[in-house]
Amino acid sequence: MKPKTNEEYVQIDEVQWKPFPAAFSTGGIRWKLLNVSPGQGSWSAIFDCPAHSSFAAHIHAGPGEYLLTKGKMDVRGGEANGGATAIAPGYGFESSGARHDKTSFPIDSEFYMTFLGPLTFIKPDGSPIAVVGWEEVQGAWG
Repeated sequence: MKPKTNEEYVQIDEVQWKPFPAAFSTGGIRWKLLNVSPGQGSWSAIFDCPAHSSFAAHIHAGPGEYLLTKGKMDVRGGEANGGATAIAPGYGFESSGARHDKTSFPIDSEFYMTFLGPLTFIKPDGSPIAVVGWEEVQGAWG
């Protein structure tokens, strides 16, 4: 388990990209885990999302914030399907309970996100596949 710290600094370009777990994404998404905070139940990461990649359907247990620094992200299927389309540079907020059946990247994209609480990855009927919080994320990072 990560020890409790008062402050932390990460030089992002010195952290190696790792493949994001294939059980929760398609298309070769990579990530850099930047922080986990056991006391807050949060985690922060930056994601590299190749064109046509996507995250598996999930529900946010707690709120989250993201900064799209490059590319385009279609959330809940994008504007054309009743969702939202983020275009870099752009900021987004995800409320507690937000459900994302489809989050995809039509072009090469990159974003930073902080998650407050776990994500529940789900089947099409909404039943859970896995609950992924800071502890599971830290374990997946290795």
